[in-house]
Amino acid sequence: MAGEPKPDPESGAPVGRRALLGMLGAGAAGLAAAPYLQRGWENFLGAASQADATGLTGLLPNPGGFRYYSVVGSVPHKDETNYALKVRGLVDRPKAYTLADLRAMAQTRVVADVLCTDGWRVDDTPFEGVRLADILDDVGVRSPGAAIRFTCFDGAYSESLTLEQARRSDVLVALKMQDKPITHEHGGPVRLFVAPMYFYKSAKWLSGISVTDKVVPGFWEECGYAIDGWLDGADRHGEAA
Repeated sequence: MAGEPKPDPESGAPVGRRALLGMLGAGAAGLAAAPYLQRGWENFLGAASQADATGLTGLLPNPGGFRYYSVVGSVPHKDETNYALKVRGLVDRPKAYTLADLRAMAQTRVVADVLCTDGWRVDDTPFEGVRLADILDDVGVRSPGAAIRFTCFDGAYSESLTLEQARRSDVLVALKMQDKPITHEHGGPVRLFVAPMYFYKSAKWLSGISVTDKVVPGFWEECGYAIDGWLDGADRHGEAA
């Protein structure tokens, strides 16, 4: 028929307008659904990890970049009704902080790359919460306090820092991650964030802080990990808060 373009045999069959619009519509629908699919996958991984004593779910890919891992089979949920962060040991004023108490304190935002010893990383991750140094000042560290031991409400995990490390301005008792309240799967409602060290130092499900006279190796340190888990290139003498 005169006026119609002839198909180029080398370019394949022409794409019809309806087919093209259909593909564009499917692509747009996929983009719109992506956040819901990602949240669904993250929720699945989080739930599966709670019942996975092998840790294999931690190897599954996650669109958000993080992996889910627990050293126990199941971790209880905590919220405003039953959460408390107990600070004990070599302190002048032992305290138990509720979520409301922590939220009422000065909040600090730290943006840093998250790196795991397994090889995965999530760049430019914002964390927000109370500087650990502020909590230590609030309770008062007394002699011969030289280190901090962290315990978690999973009943098994623990971590440690020297007092000098704990007083850095980039070490937080974190309430938010990626500008949202920290979910249970990510170690909420409260977790530790130690920006200049590998992520195993940032204990999830934080429930206890104890000032000690020496460093007590944490869960993974007992398994052979470095006690000082510095990232390559980290400023090891960063400014104290």
